[in-house]
Amino acid sequence: MLPRSCLIAVLAAVLFAVPDMLPAQNAGGLRQLAPGVLRTIPPEVQDEETYTGPISLVEVVTGIPDLDWTPNFDAKSNTLLEKAKTVVLRRSVWCLEFSFKPLRMVEVDVPQPTGKMQRKLIWYMVYRVSNRGNALKPNEQADTFGHKSYTVDRVTYQTRRFFPHFVLENLEYKKSYLDRVIPAAQKVIQKRENPGTKIYNSVEMSRMQIPLSDERIERGIWGVVTWEDVDPRIDFFSVYVRGLTNAFKYIDTPGAYKAGNPPGTGRIYRQKTLRLNFWRPGDSVLEHEREIRFGIPVDPDPAAQARILKMYGLTERLDHLWIYR
Repeated sequence: MLPRSCLIAVLAAVLFAVPDMLPAQNAGGLRQLAPGVLRTIPPEVQDEETYTGPISLVEVVTGIPDLDWTPNFDAKSNTLLEKAKTVVLRRSVWCLEFSFKPLRMVEVDVPQPTGKMQRKLIWYMVYRVSNRGNALKPNEQADTFGHKSYTVDRVTYQTRRFFPHFVLENLEYKKSYLDRVIPAAQKVIQKRENPGTKIYNSVEMSRMQIPLSDERIERGIWGVVTWEDVDPRIDFFSVYVRGLTNAFKYIDTPGAYKAGNPPGTGRIYRQKTLRLNFWRPGDSVLEHEREIRFGIPVDPDPAAQARILKMYGLTERLDHLWIYR
């Protein structure tokens, strides 16, 4: 028989080891979801998103006068003006994993500016954002002659932040709905979904540091997005999620920047955005969440299918895609 001190040591080791071995869903008290309930969109980063160019820096080429000159003892290509005409801007790029549950609806009493309460049907989506690492970072290398080249390395950031920006777009009636923080709805949704952890609204989510998850432990943060006054006639719609990645593109409108203008005048930025496509085979009389489907419907009539795809601006059926907007 083992001594009492040994038994205590063994018991302590077991007690402290068990939580570490449990799956994250159980270790954190999260409710186990049925297979297929939570859909996951994996992170997507590409090497070409780590640079912009070659481009012309209009703030230098157009904004600074008297830069055009010819050196006597050096190549003209080494002058500031010539270098500013062909610049490559490089940066690190990261992307978060986005998982979401089916879109649902809930009726709540929402305070109005008049001070009274109004019963409203609120559309909402519960989601989780996870930091899986695998960001891309340019790595500068120089040869013996000083010529520079770049490779792209994979790096891991211990924490990332998600600044949510959700837009629900009605494709038929050309209406867009920005998510709204509705405290009255958040309390009801928290109680209804009961994931075993706090569900953050968009403002609260922006304050959270999302820790690194791995194959063993899921450390994602749960959030909820809510919309109100959605047109009950809606049948075909998309949800745009911005803030999952820092990837972007920009163009300078030709001739828009003039000397003396603030930097960036006329510049158009487009941020990489996740688009989720949905459809709803219902009507405006009795709205309920069981009608909402993820993806694009299939129609056996080729002409009808073509019209549906045209409404989504696509040539093939895609339930999600990454775009710049």
